[in-house]
Amino acid sequence: MNQFRLSASVVQVQTLRYTPAGIPALNIVLEHESEVTEMDTPRQVKVQLKAVVFGAQAEVLARSGLDASYHFHGFLTNVRNGKGLLFHIQDFSKI
Repeated sequence: MNQFRLSASVVQVQTLRYTPAGIPALNIVLEHESEVTEMDTPRQVKVQLKAVVFGAQAEVLARSGLDASYHFHGFLTNVRNGKGLLFHIQDFSKI
């Protein structure tokens, strides 16, 4: 099963675009920072992740400001050139 959840801030937003079928699409970059415990040792974790969102949710995020924090839910896939991951956001809520 490919499900991914992440609490993150939106740090980059590209211009809202439309697919050939006329569906709104938005490419963004998310940033997550937290502390986790690994082998009884605290570890600082910071990651940036490319993401895409479609439909009405794309329009909502396009109007939102940078650095807003959300809980995101979706799935991971490879980017088109096969180098790296792309998070397809299916749902989100503001923190």
